[in-house]
Amino acid sequence: MPELRKDPIIGRWVIISTERRQRPTSFSPVIRSKEAARCPFCPGNEDATPPEVMAYRQSGSEPNRPGWRLRVISNKYPALKVEGPLDRQPQGIYDKMNGIGAHEVIIETPVHGKDIVDMTDFEVRDILWSYRERMTDLERDIRFKYILVFKNYGEAAGASLEHAHSQLIATPIIPKRVMEELEGARRYYGFKERCIYCDIVRQEITDQVRIIKDHDAFVAFTPFASRLPFETCIIPKSHQSSFLEMSDSEYLNLASCLKDTLLRIKLALNDPSFNYVLHTRPISRDAQDQYHWHIEIIPKLTKRAGFEWGSGFYINPTAPEEAAAFLRDLDTSSYRPDEASQAVK
Repeated sequence: MPELRKDPIIGRWVIISTERRQRPTSFSPVIRSKEAARCPFCPGNEDATPPEVMAYRQSGSEPNRPGWRLRVISNKYPALKVEGPLDRQPQGIYDKMNGIGAHEVIIETPVHGKDIVDMTDFEVRDILWSYRERMTDLERDIRFKYILVFKNYGEAAGASLEHAHSQLIATPIIPKRVMEELEGARRYYGFKERCIYCDIVRQEITDQVRIIKDHDAFVAFTPFASRLPFETCIIPKSHQSSFLEMSDSEYLNLASCLKDTLLRIKLALNDPSFNYVLHTRPISRDAQDQYHWHIEIIPKLTKRAGFEWGSGFYINPTAPEEAAAFLRDLDTSSYRPDEASQAVK
Protein backbone atom coordinates (compact mmCIF):
# COMPACT_ATOMS: atom_id res chain seq x y z
CA MET A 1 0.00 0.00 0.00
CA PRO A 2 1.43 3.45 -0.91
CA GLU A 3 1.78 6.00 1.90
CA LEU A 4 1.36 9.75 2.10
CA ARG A 5 3.90 11.34 4.45
CA LYS A 6 3.92 14.99 5.56
CA ASP A 7 7.08 17.06 5.83
CA PRO A 8 6.69 18.65 9.31
CA ILE A 9 8.71 21.75 8.39
CA ILE A 10 7.11 23.06 5.21
CA GLY A 11 3.87 21.02 5.18
CA ARG A 12 4.56 19.27 1.88
CA TRP A 13 3.06 15.81 1.38
CA VAL A 14 5.14 13.11 -0.33
CA ILE A 15 3.85 9.88 -1.86
CA ILE A 16 5.93 6.84 -0.95
CA SER A 17 4.88 4.37 -3.64
CA THR A 18 7.40 1.51 -3.71
CA GLU A 19 5.18 -0.54 -6.01
CA ARG A 20 6.05 1.79 -8.88
CA ARG A 21 9.54 0.29 -8.84
CA GLN A 22 7.92 -2.57 -10.76
CA ARG A 23 7.50 -0.40 -13.86
CA PRO A 24 9.73 -1.58 -16.69
CA THR A 25 11.24 1.90 -17.07
CA SER A 26 11.91 2.66 -13.41
CA PHE A 27 15.42 4.07 -12.90
CA SER A 28 16.41 3.22 -16.48
CA PRO A 29 16.12 4.88 -19.90
CA VAL A 30 12.75 4.70 -21.63
CA ILE A 31 12.74 2.19 -24.46
CA ARG A 32 10.45 3.31 -27.26
CA SER A 33 9.08 1.38 -30.18
CA LYS A 34 7.37 2.68 -33.30
CA GLU A 35 5.73 -0.72 -33.69
CA ALA A 36 2.09 -0.59 -32.67
CA ALA A 37 2.04 -4.39 -32.26
CA ARG A 38 4.20 -3.99 -29.14
CA CYS A 39 2.31 -1.04 -27.67
CA PRO A 40 -0.18 -1.86 -24.87
CA PHE A 41 -2.23 1.24 -25.73
CA CYS A 42 -2.92 0.22 -29.34
CA PRO A 43 -6.16 -1.46 -30.54
CA GLY A 44 -5.91 -5.22 -30.31
CA ASN A 45 -3.74 -5.05 -27.19
CA GLU A 46 -6.52 -4.21 -24.72
CA ASP A 47 -5.72 -7.30 -22.65
CA ALA A 48 -2.30 -5.78 -21.86
CA THR A 49 -3.94 -3.02 -19.78
CA PRO A 50 -6.33 -2.97 -16.83
CA PRO A 51 -10.02 -3.02 -17.82
CA GLU A 52 -11.34 0.27 -19.16
CA VAL A 53 -13.09 2.65 -16.80
CA MET A 54 -14.88 4.38 -19.67
CA ALA A 55 -14.48 4.73 -23.43
CA TYR A 56 -15.85 6.57 -26.44
CA ARG A 57 -16.62 3.76 -28.88
CA GLN A 58 -18.18 2.86 -32.17
CA SER A 59 -21.78 1.81 -31.71
CA GLY A 60 -21.99 -1.90 -31.02
CA SER A 61 -18.31 -2.41 -30.13
CA GLU A 62 -17.60 -4.32 -26.93
CA PRO A 63 -15.73 -3.02 -23.86
CA ASN A 64 -12.03 -3.87 -23.77
CA ARG A 65 -12.05 -4.65 -27.48
CA PRO A 66 -11.08 -2.61 -30.55
CA GLY A 67 -13.57 -0.05 -31.82
CA TRP A 68 -12.77 2.81 -29.44
CA ARG A 69 -11.64 6.33 -30.28
CA LEU A 70 -10.65 7.19 -26.68
CA ARG A 71 -10.19 4.88 -23.72
CA VAL A 72 -9.68 5.46 -19.97
CA ILE A 73 -8.05 2.78 -17.82
CA SER A 74 -6.64 2.52 -14.31
CA ASN A 75 -2.88 2.98 -14.23
CA LYS A 76 -1.18 -0.41 -14.15
CA TYR A 77 1.41 1.01 -11.72
CA PRO A 78 -0.64 3.51 -9.66
CA ALA A 79 0.95 6.13 -7.45
CA LEU A 80 -2.16 5.88 -5.22
CA LYS A 81 -4.77 3.14 -4.80
CA VAL A 82 -8.55 3.39 -4.60
CA GLU A 83 -9.10 0.54 -2.14
CA GLY A 84 -8.97 1.07 1.61
CA PRO A 85 -9.43 3.70 4.34
CA LEU A 86 -7.27 6.79 4.76
CA ASP A 87 -6.20 5.72 8.26
CA ARG A 88 -4.60 9.03 9.27
CA GLN A 89 -2.14 8.45 12.11
CA PRO A 90 0.89 9.99 13.84
CA GLN A 91 4.35 8.43 13.96
CA GLY A 92 6.10 10.40 16.66
CA ILE A 93 6.24 13.99 15.40
CA TYR A 94 5.34 12.85 11.89
CA ASP A 95 1.98 12.47 10.14
CA LYS A 96 1.07 9.87 7.57
CA MET A 97 -1.91 8.19 5.96
CA ASN A 98 -2.58 5.41 3.52
CA GLY A 99 -1.90 6.28 -0.09
CA ILE A 100 -5.55 6.38 -1.09
CA GLY A 101 -6.54 7.96 -4.39
CA ALA A 102 -7.31 7.24 -8.02
CA HIS A 103 -4.73 7.07 -10.80
CA GLU A 104 -6.10 6.76 -14.34
CA VAL A 105 -4.68 6.93 -17.85
CA ILE A 106 -6.54 8.60 -20.73
CA ILE A 107 -5.48 6.91 -23.98
CA GLU A 108 -6.21 9.81 -26.30
CA THR A 109 -6.35 8.06 -29.67
CA PRO A 110 -6.18 4.56 -31.14
CA VAL A 111 -3.60 5.76 -33.68
CA HIS A 112 -0.01 5.03 -32.68
CA GLY A 113 2.21 8.07 -33.31
CA LYS A 114 -0.65 10.57 -33.46
CA ASP A 115 -0.53 13.47 -31.00
CA ILE A 116 -2.78 16.39 -30.10
CA VAL A 117 -1.26 18.64 -32.77
CA ASP A 118 -2.22 16.05 -35.42
CA MET A 119 -5.85 15.74 -34.27
CA THR A 120 -8.97 17.60 -35.30
CA ASP A 121 -10.47 20.09 -32.85
CA PHE A 122 -13.28 17.60 -32.22
CA GLU A 123 -10.82 14.84 -31.33
CA VAL A 124 -9.08 17.15 -28.85
CA ARG A 125 -12.48 18.12 -27.48
CA ASP A 126 -13.13 14.42 -26.78
CA ILE A 127 -9.98 14.38 -24.63
CA LEU A 128 -11.22 17.39 -22.67
CA TRP A 129 -14.66 15.84 -22.34
CA SER A 130 -13.09 12.67 -20.92
CA TYR A 131 -11.36 14.81 -18.29
CA ARG A 132 -14.72 16.36 -17.42
CA GLU A 133 -16.47 12.99 -17.24
CA ARG A 134 -13.87 11.35 -15.02
CA MET A 135 -13.50 14.38 -12.75
CA THR A 136 -17.28 14.58 -12.29
CA ASP A 137 -17.41 10.90 -11.35
CA LEU A 138 -14.45 10.98 -8.94
CA GLU A 139 -15.73 14.09 -7.16
CA ARG A 140 -18.43 11.85 -5.64
CA ASP A 141 -15.83 10.03 -3.52
CA ILE A 142 -15.78 11.82 -0.17
CA ARG A 143 -12.18 10.69 0.49
CA PHE A 144 -10.84 12.86 -2.34
CA LYS A 145 -10.09 16.59 -2.05
CA TYR A 146 -8.37 17.31 -5.35
CA ILE A 147 -8.13 15.96 -8.91
CA LEU A 148 -5.07 16.79 -10.99
CA VAL A 149 -4.98 16.16 -14.74
CA PHE A 150 -1.60 16.19 -16.44
CA LYS A 151 0.22 15.12 -19.59
CA ASN A 152 3.84 14.01 -19.91
CA TYR A 153 5.09 14.23 -23.49
CA GLY A 154 8.54 12.90 -24.30
CA GLU A 155 11.13 11.07 -22.25
CA ALA A 156 12.52 14.20 -20.57
CA ALA A 157 9.01 14.99 -19.31
CA GLY A 158 8.55 11.56 -17.75
CA ALA A 159 6.53 9.77 -20.45
CA SER A 160 7.16 6.01 -20.33
CA LEU A 161 5.16 5.23 -23.49
CA GLU A 162 5.08 7.24 -26.71
CA HIS A 163 1.43 6.45 -27.56
CA ALA A 164 -0.50 9.67 -26.87
CA HIS A 165 -1.98 9.68 -23.38
CA SER A 166 -2.57 11.87 -20.36
CA GLN A 167 -3.21 11.01 -16.73
CA LEU A 168 -5.45 11.88 -13.81
CA ILE A 169 -4.72 11.50 -10.10
CA ALA A 170 -7.28 12.11 -7.35
CA THR A 171 -5.72 12.83 -3.94
CA PRO A 172 -7.02 12.98 -0.35
CA ILE A 173 -5.19 16.27 0.20
CA ILE A 174 -4.84 19.51 -1.80
CA PRO A 175 -1.34 19.62 -3.37
CA LYS A 176 1.00 22.24 -1.92
CA ARG A 177 1.45 24.02 -5.24
CA VAL A 178 -2.31 24.38 -5.68
CA MET A 179 -2.71 25.46 -2.06
CA GLU A 180 -0.17 28.24 -2.62
CA GLU A 181 -2.21 29.48 -5.59
CA LEU A 182 -5.43 29.30 -3.56
CA GLU A 183 -3.94 31.23 -0.66
CA GLY A 184 -2.49 33.90 -2.96
CA ALA A 185 -5.83 34.29 -4.71
CA ARG A 186 -7.64 34.59 -1.36
CA ARG A 187 -5.26 37.28 -0.12
CA TYR A 188 -5.75 39.32 -3.29
CA TYR A 189 -9.53 38.89 -3.17
CA GLY A 190 -9.59 39.92 0.49
CA PHE A 191 -7.77 43.15 -0.35
CA LYS A 192 -9.33 44.10 -3.71
CA GLU A 193 -12.55 42.03 -3.77
CA ARG A 194 -11.85 40.66 -7.23
CA CYS A 195 -10.11 37.69 -8.81
CA ILE A 196 -6.37 38.10 -9.36
CA TYR A 197 -6.49 35.80 -12.38
CA CYS A 198 -9.17 37.98 -14.01
CA ASP A 199 -6.95 41.01 -13.39
CA ILE A 200 -3.98 39.20 -14.93
CA VAL A 201 -6.04 38.37 -18.03
CA ARG A 202 -7.08 42.02 -18.37
CA GLN A 203 -3.47 43.18 -17.88
CA GLU A 204 -2.08 40.77 -20.47
CA ILE A 205 -4.73 41.68 -23.04
CA THR A 206 -3.97 45.36 -22.44
CA ASP A 207 -0.18 44.96 -22.62
CA GLN A 208 -0.21 42.46 -25.53
CA VAL A 209 3.55 41.80 -25.20
CA ARG A 210 3.15 38.35 -23.61
CA ILE A 211 0.06 37.24 -25.54
CA ILE A 212 0.66 34.26 -27.83
CA LYS A 213 -2.84 34.12 -29.27
CA ASP A 214 -6.36 35.22 -28.42
CA HIS A 215 -8.90 32.40 -28.89
CA ASP A 216 -12.31 34.02 -28.28
CA ALA A 217 -13.13 32.56 -24.85
CA PHE A 218 -9.49 31.79 -23.97
CA VAL A 219 -6.11 33.41 -24.12
CA ALA A 220 -2.65 31.81 -24.30
CA PHE A 221 0.23 33.84 -22.87
CA THR A 222 3.65 33.58 -21.24
CA PRO A 223 3.41 34.55 -17.54
CA PHE A 224 5.12 37.77 -16.43
CA ALA A 225 7.28 35.85 -13.92
CA SER A 226 7.78 32.73 -16.04
CA ARG A 227 9.80 30.17 -14.12
CA LEU A 228 11.15 28.41 -17.20
CA PRO A 229 11.74 29.32 -20.87
CA PHE A 230 8.57 29.27 -22.97
CA GLU A 231 6.35 28.47 -19.99
CA THR A 232 2.81 29.08 -21.20
CA CYS A 233 -0.58 29.56 -19.57
CA ILE A 234 -4.01 28.98 -21.12
CA ILE A 235 -6.87 30.57 -19.18
CA PRO A 236 -10.55 31.39 -19.76
CA LYS A 237 -11.30 35.10 -20.14
CA SER A 238 -14.53 34.86 -18.16
CA HIS A 239 -14.33 33.98 -14.47
CA GLN A 240 -14.58 30.23 -13.95
CA SER A 241 -13.27 28.59 -10.80
CA SER A 242 -13.75 25.06 -12.09
CA PHE A 243 -12.85 23.30 -15.34
CA LEU A 244 -16.28 21.65 -15.11
CA GLU A 245 -18.18 24.94 -15.50
CA MET A 246 -17.71 25.28 -19.26
CA SER A 247 -20.37 24.89 -21.94
CA ASP A 248 -19.89 22.34 -24.72
CA SER A 249 -18.94 25.10 -27.16
CA GLU A 250 -16.27 26.37 -24.77
CA TYR A 251 -14.67 22.91 -24.65
CA LEU A 252 -14.37 23.03 -28.44
CA ASN A 253 -12.86 26.52 -28.28
CA LEU A 254 -10.41 25.32 -25.64
CA ALA A 255 -9.51 22.34 -27.85
CA SER A 256 -8.58 24.73 -30.65
CA CYS A 257 -6.53 26.89 -28.27
CA LEU A 258 -4.67 23.94 -26.73
CA LYS A 259 -3.91 22.38 -30.11
CA ASP A 260 -2.66 25.68 -31.58
CA THR A 261 -0.46 26.42 -28.57
CA LEU A 262 1.14 22.96 -28.54
CA LEU A 263 1.72 23.17 -32.30
CA ARG A 264 3.53 26.50 -31.91
CA ILE A 265 5.72 25.00 -29.18
CA LYS A 266 6.43 21.94 -31.33
CA LEU A 267 7.45 23.93 -34.42
CA ALA A 268 9.34 26.67 -32.58
CA LEU A 269 11.36 24.40 -30.30
CA ASN A 270 11.91 21.31 -32.47
CA ASP A 271 9.27 19.10 -30.85
CA PRO A 272 10.44 19.34 -27.22
CA SER A 273 9.33 17.18 -24.33
CA PHE A 274 6.78 19.02 -22.20
CA ASN A 275 4.36 18.70 -19.32
CA TYR A 276 0.98 20.29 -19.06
CA VAL A 277 -1.10 20.41 -15.89
CA LEU A 278 -4.69 21.45 -15.28
CA HIS A 279 -5.20 23.47 -12.11
CA THR A 280 -8.83 23.78 -11.05
CA ARG A 281 -10.51 24.52 -7.74
CA PRO A 282 -10.64 21.81 -5.06
CA ILE A 283 -13.57 19.41 -4.98
CA SER A 284 -15.19 21.45 -2.21
CA ARG A 285 -17.02 24.57 -3.40
CA ASP A 286 -14.53 26.71 -1.53
CA ALA A 287 -12.72 29.49 -3.42
CA GLN A 288 -15.33 29.84 -6.17
CA ASP A 289 -15.04 33.62 -6.24
CA GLN A 290 -11.27 33.77 -5.75
CA TYR A 291 -9.86 30.94 -7.87
CA HIS A 292 -9.70 30.69 -11.66
CA TRP A 293 -8.83 27.43 -13.42
CA HIS A 294 -6.01 27.33 -15.98
CA ILE A 295 -3.61 25.06 -17.87
CA GLU A 296 0.15 25.40 -17.43
CA ILE A 297 2.45 24.13 -20.21
CA ILE A 298 6.14 23.62 -19.38
CA PRO A 299 8.54 22.69 -22.22
CA LYS A 300 11.52 20.74 -20.86
CA LEU A 301 14.36 22.94 -22.14
CA THR A 302 16.51 23.43 -19.03
CA LYS A 303 17.37 21.50 -15.87
CA ARG A 304 17.18 22.65 -12.27
CA ALA A 305 20.64 22.69 -10.65
CA GLY A 306 21.98 23.23 -7.14
CA PHE A 307 21.01 26.88 -6.75
CA GLU A 308 17.44 26.24 -7.90
CA TRP A 309 16.99 23.20 -5.65
CA GLY A 310 18.57 24.90 -2.66
CA SER A 311 16.88 28.27 -2.94
CA GLY A 312 13.53 27.69 -4.62
CA PHE A 313 14.46 30.35 -7.17
CA TYR A 314 14.15 29.72 -10.89
CA ILE A 315 16.65 31.10 -13.39
CA ASN A 316 14.92 31.67 -16.73
CA PRO A 317 17.31 32.46 -19.61
CA THR A 318 14.49 33.55 -21.95
CA ALA A 319 12.37 36.62 -21.22
CA PRO A 320 8.66 35.79 -21.47
CA GLU A 321 8.14 38.73 -23.82
CA GLU A 322 10.70 37.26 -26.24
CA ALA A 323 9.19 33.78 -25.96
CA ALA A 324 5.68 35.09 -26.61
CA ALA A 325 6.80 37.08 -29.66
CA PHE A 326 8.58 34.04 -31.10
CA LEU A 327 5.52 31.80 -30.65
CA ARG A 328 3.06 34.51 -31.74
CA ASP A 329 4.83 35.31 -35.00
CA LEU A 330 5.21 31.68 -36.03
CA ASP A 331 3.42 30.61 -39.23
CA THR A 332 1.66 27.31 -38.49
CA SER A 333 -0.40 27.18 -41.69
CA SER A 334 2.01 24.93 -43.56
CA TYR A 335 2.09 22.19 -40.90
CA ARG A 336 0.83 18.84 -42.16
CA PRO A 337 0.52 15.83 -39.82
CA ASP A 338 2.65 12.83 -40.67
CA GLU A 339 0.56 10.50 -42.83
CA ALA A 340 1.74 7.58 -40.69
CA SER A 341 -0.05 9.10 -37.71
CA GLN A 342 -3.39 9.29 -39.43
CA ALA A 343 -4.33 5.60 -39.68
CA VAL A 344 -4.64 2.84 -37.14
CA LYS A 345 -1.75 0.43 -37.52
